[in-house]
Amino acid sequence: MPRPRVAPGARRRRVRGVALLGSAALVLAGCASMPESGDVKPVDQSPRADGDSQVRVYGVPPQAGAQPTNIVRSFLDATTSDEADFRTATQYLAQSARRTWRPFLVTNVLQERPKPENGPQVRGDRDGYTVTLSGSQVATVDAAHAYTPEEKPYHRTIHLIKEKGQWRIDRLPNGLVLGQSDFQRIYQSVNKFYFASYKTESQEPKARRNVLVADPVYLRRRIDPITASVQALLDGPTNWLNQVTVSEFPSRTRLASRSLSLDDSNALRVKLTKEAVSTDTGQCRRMAAQLFFTVQDMTRASKISEVELQDNNGNSLCVLSQSRAERDFAPQPRTGGPADEYYLDAEHRLVALSDTAAEASPVRGPFGTGKTPLGSVAVARDERTAAGVSTDGRSLYVAALEDGAERGGPMLTSAVKDGLTAPSWDGLGDLWVAERTAHGSRLLRMREGKGDPEQVAVPGLGDRRIKAIRMAADGIRIAILVEDGGRTTLQLGRVERGGSSARPLLSVEELRPIAPQLEDVVAASWAGGSRLVVVGRESGGVQQMQFMETDGSASNVPSLPGVTGVKAVAASEDESRPLIADAVDGIVRLPPDANWKTVAKDGSAPVYPG
Repeated sequence: MPRPRVAPGARRRRVRGVALLGSAALVLAGCASMPESGDVKPVDQSPRADGDSQVRVYGVPPQAGAQPTNIVRSFLDATTSDEADFRTATQYLAQSARRTWRPFLVTNVLQERPKPENGPQVRGDRDGYTVTLSGSQVATVDAAHAYTPEEKPYHRTIHLIKEKGQWRIDRLPNGLVLGQSDFQRIYQSVNKFYFASYKTESQEPKARRNVLVADPVYLRRRIDPITASVQALLDGPTNWLNQVTVSEFPSRTRLASRSLSLDDSNALRVKLTKEAVSTDTGQCRRMAAQLFFTVQDMTRASKISEVELQDNNGNSLCVLSQSRAERDFAPQPRTGGPADEYYLDAEHRLVALSDTAAEASPVRGPFGTGKTPLGSVAVARDERTAAGVSTDGRSLYVAALEDGAERGGPMLTSAVKDGLTAPSWDGLGDLWVAERTAHGSRLLRMREGKGDPEQVAVPGLGDRRIKAIRMAADGIRIAILVEDGGRTTLQLGRVERGGSSARPLLSVEELRPIAPQLEDVVAASWAGGSRLVVVGRESGGVQQMQFMETDGSASNVPSLPGVTGVKAVAASEDESRPLIADAVDGIVRLPPDANWKTVAKDGSAPVYPG
């Protein structure tokens, strides 16, 4: 079995024992400062240490007479320090390089910390010295803090000269190069939040104005994190989401205060520059909502009581309380009580299971009678309607979940057996399904689950086939299982709305991999604003289930307990709800902080609304 890959971005670890706090454990980049008070805590044996620890890592200045390879090695150590401005690292640079080096342009993440080696001697460079850095790159983080999986060999050179009798670096690549363990210790994944932009469909009643979309970025966890998250929010959406989201902050709005923190009542007071002053109360509260959920995602352990926006002089512009933020702007708004779990029983009926019920019960309406045997199903987010595909995979039906409702004829019929994927509802009430053909696939949308099927262009798909789809609640993002030459991968696309309001044209743009290390993905389901649960296997490996972020990095939740032979999985976007899966033992459920339990010996196609 291959060694498990440790993916960048995993922020929580199991504590494996108590490590001695000696120099070998603490000197990651030189020396560390120790707090003078506080509880004794177990320390992870890995170089990462605890990301929330009070230990601070600082670089060591260059030593007199150090040779070029040691200068480069110590410089790399210093770039992993907890210094906001890399003050120590720049001491290893020649005067010319100090003026030109841009450490935040890009961060290259390697499997392990790069190894400096003597480079080839360059003809005519008698006074200089070249050192080579090499390794295996797994990802990059760009200047906008966006993470992108990118596996390839890494090879760069660093040039040194003697300045005042000491070797110093005069030519080097812009940005940082870090091993995974250092990256995970230094950086934290944070969701910024922007409002969904439906463009040509924005005037339709279903297109609510207050739909927030999570935009994950990586920020340094110990360098004024609240201020950093707000500054990143004001910078606007990352490139991938920029076409389908908007920020309520006026252009060029910046912070008017140097540093932000929660006060004694856990309130956040934010002073903004003059660009924000002319906004009306509604826009101001929407700006506050973006701030509330972004900073709440960064702080996590501390519940924000309210956000107040102020002008440069400290005058209040608006206040948004916690209760109003969660009522009016929650990224995953609740529809009342907790949604039921659903699956198809042994008679291919749609059954529902609540948290308090001992066993599942057939739903009301035609899908609960067994007269329309179903092979796959999707329940609308309001739980009033469901869509189902027949057991032969050819016919798509929609029916109300109420007594006396009639099924009606098929909404869509495929000429190919198993031609239709399982359907999926977005939060706007639209129904999505893919149809597989002998020559490829097409993606279809039915407005509010009752309009004629509209084809949605997927320019990046080519001749590959769609095996399954899952729409996000925002209607802006879609997860697609793509089959290509016997390999199934999980791709994420963004839904763009063009054309006109009378005739909107939809397309799914910029497909990107979510779990690039998995070459055979069996199932996936949305499990939060920027998180999916994915079932698949690496090359030559066994099946595994893990959480992945929408940027392709590993999630911050602990590893999931194993379960054998999973064919399908469902998660709620309410992260407190259990996972449900179709496995060898039947329909199984994983409550939080528990193990898998069998719900039914026979059944298939587990789903939550969506």
